[in-house]
Formats: sequence, structure tokens, C-alpha cells
Amino acid sequence: MSQNKTSSPGPAALAGIRVLDLTRALAGPWCTQNLGDLGAEIIKVERPERGDESRAWGPPWLKDAAAADTSESSYFLSCNRNKKSVTVDLATTSGQEEIRRLAGACDILVENYKVGQFQKYGLDYESLKLINPALIYCSITGFGQNGPWAHRPGYDVVGQGMSGFMSVTGERDGLPGAGPQKGGVAVADLFTGMYATVAVLAALHHRTRTGDGQYIDISLLDCMVAAMANMNTSFLSSGVVPKRHGNAHESVVPYGVFETSDGHLILAIANDQQFQKFCAVAGRADLANDPRFATNMRRVEQRSLLLPLVEDIIRKMRREEWIQRLETVGVPCAPIYNIDEALNNPQILARDLRVDMAHASGATAHLVGNPMNFSASPVSYRLAPPPLGAHNDEVLGRS
Repeated sequence: MSQNKTSSPGPAALAGIRVLDLTRALAGPWCTQNLGDLGAEIIKVERPERGDESRAWGPPWLKDAAAADTSESSYFLSCNRNKKSVTVDLATTSGQEEIRRLAGACDILVENYKVGQFQKYGLDYESLKLINPALIYCSITGFGQNGPWAHRPGYDVVGQGMSGFMSVTGERDGLPGAGPQKGGVAVADLFTGMYATVAVLAALHHRTRTGDGQYIDISLLDCMVAAMANMNTSFLSSGVVPKRHGNAHESVVPYGVFETSDGHLILAIANDQQFQKFCAVAGRADLANDPRFATNMRRVEQRSLLLPLVEDIIRKMRREEWIQRLETVGVPCAPIYNIDEALNNPQILARDLRVDMAHASGATAHLVGNPMNFSASPVSYRLAPPPLGAHNDEVLGRS
């Protein structure tokens, strides 16, 4: 297990940047953890006594040396590395003054409170830029700062549902289990956190050129709509509303999950040459030469004819035998792993994505590292996810 992504001696890319983190749950903390991994100092402001609500989103919990549960949820651990926790009551005059003082000494502020809430506290961008004109202020909300739904609360599953994501995710109509399906992880929150990270870094570059800070308005729904990518342009180009295809692909055939004699196989044939190679390995050159299946466009049109044939072929051989034969000729394929298999895969271990960090409780926090790799300014893992208020004395001058 690795403590650093690389042995390069160079400083982290955001070393010297200070971030005031007024976020909780997932989208905001995912953004600020990225900034922390890139070297920024992250001051995470939490409510006294309760803290970030994700601290209580367990089980499972962090285990101590005796394998007993601590009070830290694994959910909180996933997105709060490289942060210093301080407790401030934003509803009090003294708490608001504390935030103003911190904002004056920070480069970036990220918050994910309801629209208008920080104006009530005098902690909105227009107020804080008077204190710190160079401040980059990023607001993350469910629906953005304007529009008829701006004041509604936003949650991950709402973004997944309203963006169209769930309408194209799940089994096809008419098959067992058909119906809209949310993602297995909080994809709307994670996309939003990543878009927020990109926006903040772009604003930092702008400030380097101009000296000016700016306000960033990030909406969970906006981000999830944008992430629909080719599904959006498919509709805009054709006027046809995309439907669910289960594990199949709307525009590429054969592409999806197939059952072998001893498990499931991902087959991802993306072009005609790969289809020809698959047919040769399968001993079915006749399919590659069949004009109904010779091109991807024809295979999409004849999906209902071709897929049962491919399914019958795949069932006749073991998964590992298929993988070995198909990889030899360059046909994309893979097994389907559970989380245990994925995190213990030799490729993942070789990429240093498993990270162990000593927690203040005496436990070891087992985490997944940052996937960004730099030759000169590596990510770093300096602080385990902190106990609530652990840095009050260091940052605020009080315990």
C-alpha cells in the first residue's frame, strides 16, 4: 500500500494555495479533496458537535486496531482526506466573523449551502470580495443560482432522475427487472465535484493572469445534464428520445455483457475489424461475411437477430478462455469484478490506488488514492480524514 503516488521530489501543483471548505456530504467534499490531493491546504468548516452529516452515514465505520467501530463513517473517509477540521457556528455573529477572517486569508472558498443562505449571514461572494478581491468563490447547489427551481434542494438521485440519466439506465422494457435505474454510486454528486474542481482550477489560472478572483456557480442538475454527452446529441440530432438498453449500447453492436459457460464477460466490439476478429475466434466467419451484419450500422439495425446468435456462441466457452483468445487478436473484452476483486487486481495495485493512512484515533484508514499522475508535481497524502474540530487550535487559535 502506497503513501505517495510517485517518488518524484517536486512540490504538489497547488502547494501554497489555501481553501476554505464550507461543504458537506459528497459533491463539495469531492471537489475540495481533489484540491487537497493536489497540494492545497484545506480548512474544512463544520457545525459544532454534529459536523458534516456524512460522518454519521454508517455503517460501515472506520475500525480501530482491535477491529472495533470508531465514530467515523467510511462514507466520510472517502472524500475528506488532506483536510483540517474546524468547528464554527455560522448562525452566530462570532462565527460569521471567523469565516470573514478566514476568507480574507484564503485563495478559494467552496460552499454548497442553499441559494440565498449565505447572503443572510453576510458571507456571500459580493460581501467577501470586499475583504478579499482575489478570492475565488465556488457555490455548488442543486439547481444553480437562477431559474424557477433555484431555491429547491438538490440531491444526487434528483439529478440522476431529472437529467435523463435514469431514463437510459436499466433493463429494456419488456424484460425482467425493466425500469429506470439510478447509478450504483452517486454519479451526479461525483460529476458535480469534478466539474467544480475544473472550474476552480480555471479560475486560478485566470487570477494568475489578471489578479482578480471571481464567482463560480455550479449546479448539480447542470453537471448531470452535461454528462449525458452523446445521449443529448443523439436526441438533438434525430429527435428520437433514447431508451434503456440494459448492458447493451445504443449505437454499437455487439457491445455489452454476455454469459459464458462459467461467468459473465464484457464484450466491447467497437468497429467492423474487431467484429471480424471475434467471428474468426468464434469459428463463425459466416457471420462476418453476412451482409446483414457486415457493418456496425447493419448490426445495430439487426440487433434482435444478431445478439441471440452471439449469446449462444459465448455460452460455449469459459470466460478466461474467451478473454485469452480475444485479447490475443485485439478484441476488447474483460471480466466483471466485485469491489474486492477490483481493488485487489494487480493492475490497480501497480497503479498505487490503495492508500493506508494513520488516523488520529489510532486506526488505519484504508483509502483509494487519487488517479491523477504527474511527472513533476505529484499528488500527496498528508492528512487522514480528520476528527471533528481536530484543528481548532491550529487554525482558529482555540481547542
